[in-house]
Amino acid sequence: MTRYYLPIVIGTLLLAFWVSPDAREIAAGVAIFLFGMLMLEDGFKLFGGGALERILERATGSTLRAISFGILSTTLLQSSSLVSIITISFLSAGLISLIGGVGIIFGANIGTTTGAWLIAGLGLKINIAAYAMPMIALSIVLVFQKSKPLRGIGYALAGLGFLFLGIHHMKEGFDAFKDQIDLTRFALTGLIGLFVYSLIGATATVVMQSSHATMVLILTALAAGQISYDNALALAIGANIGTTITAIIGSLGANFQGKRLALAHLIFNTVTAVVALIFIAPLREAVDGITDLVGIASDDYAMKLAVFHTIFNVLGVALMLPFLTRLIAFLQRRIVEPIPDVSRPRFLNEAVDEFPQTLEVALRKEVLHLYENAVELILHGLNLHRDDVFSTDNVAALVRKSRTPFELDIDESYERRVKTLYAAIVEFTTRVGDKRVAPDIAERIYALRDVASDIVQAVKSVKHLRKNILRYTVRPQGATTELYDELRTEIARIAVEIRKLGLVEPEDRSALWLDQERAQIEDDARTTSQRVDALIRKGVLNATAATSFMNDSGYAYGAMRDLIEAARSYYIEREGAMAEVERLLSLDEEELTKAVTDRARGPG
Repeated sequence: MTRYYLPIVIGTLLLAFWVSPDAREIAAGVAIFLFGMLMLEDGFKLFGGGALERILERATGSTLRAISFGILSTTLLQSSSLVSIITISFLSAGLISLIGGVGIIFGANIGTTTGAWLIAGLGLKINIAAYAMPMIALSIVLVFQKSKPLRGIGYALAGLGFLFLGIHHMKEGFDAFKDQIDLTRFALTGLIGLFVYSLIGATATVVMQSSHATMVLILTALAAGQISYDNALALAIGANIGTTITAIIGSLGANFQGKRLALAHLIFNTVTAVVALIFIAPLREAVDGITDLVGIASDDYAMKLAVFHTIFNVLGVALMLPFLTRLIAFLQRRIVEPIPDVSRPRFLNEAVDEFPQTLEVALRKEVLHLYENAVELILHGLNLHRDDVFSTDNVAALVRKSRTPFELDIDESYERRVKTLYAAIVEFTTRVGDKRVAPDIAERIYALRDVASDIVQAVKSVKHLRKNILRYTVRPQGATTELYDELRTEIARIAVEIRKLGLVEPEDRSALWLDQERAQIEDDARTTSQRVDALIRKGVLNATAATSFMNDSGYAYGAMRDLIEAARSYYIEREGAMAEVERLLSLDEEELTKAVTDRARGPG
């Protein structure tokens, strides 16, 4: 599509420049305005430091709060597109609900009307270029500072300056343009005018991907007398439809929830536009009544357009709110949640790449998904049912009873359910490395990649165990079976304890038991050879079985170490006073070795 779209746009611009030199100033004004919006968004991302994302998590507890957040954030950012992209990103990462996301989109549509008020009330009545130049000059000083918040303020200040400058150039362009060509000659009345100009408004917004830019064009052209009031109303309605293109594009790389939100945005804006077109006459009368009431001049069509823009967006929300539950049900039926495929990433998609917090949250969830796949494969490799292990009060007794071999191709299952996910995680973290994320976030993301690596190593260790698990535990073979049952019990017990750790509230988690467990593993690993020697001397263990067990115990203890290290990195919080206490109490490697040695020597 870009192959045709780009040449057409460029060709149209060149033709317009050739026909009228003043068209260059209008086009430059649009370009400067859009550039200002980009700088404003970049400035927010630097200055916000995740503030909007954190607020967004808390702002969707109710539909009213979600709508209020949509209004406020769009008013502050002057970009419903950015709010839509953030919402899709958070929805795809599972941080907010679908109904909360729809509420934010409703609010963003109301919030976007404040731009029209600012332009009509200030931008067209004062020389805002006089304010733009100092803002841009000051912003340059801030942009080159090392402090990220200061740079963010600099970008935001420059963005506002360029917005003002773009509005000024569009206004000047239309004022000069009207002396050469009177565009009102192309005005259309009646239903044809409504349809044609709505289509033009939608097309302009799709091309610029900004309803704000379209509204500035409409308002400046209207103030210059280049379009009629009726046609301006239709253009504003069309811009509301066209603005959904940003959400649709943003949802292409999202999961099913992101696609549902984009469809909701399209339905809402289309219904709102259709209602506005049908009831255009009563809405015009309502605008006239309100403007007369508040003292707006009858010929101030820019302000009347801002009033109209607000009325029909608020009306759209009022009409759709009673049907919100039905809308959600329709979205869930229309875009069905796919049957989970454990072999494919669930949370890593392009939509979560936009913001640091969604990057980290999505990766945490995907690593947990990998662990769930891995622990099931580990237990199956030990001929144990995961549900049985997690529901029993006596793991050792369950292991002794579990003699039936699993029908399992462990190599195929590893490739399909573990290696594929791990490859996606590595690719995702590599992609994150190419982005400019804060060092602390990058550190946590790479730590999560290391957790995934530990999980994979644990599975690989159990793959090595699988052959002799089948050989020695399917039917009782005396001491050899008991030794292998002990390994199976210890691995299963660690899986149970890690599951309990995951079910505990974050503030109640403790690393102390992990240290104790690690010390016990090291103690058992050191005494294994002594136990094997004693059993050989007693004649209850032959040399072949002993050699196999010694090799396999190394794999088993390696798997246990990897699982404990993964649990420590994933679950244990490192912030706050309790974490500091645990840091002081937890054993470092040197202390751990000393504790094991002391235990091996015994008292005295």
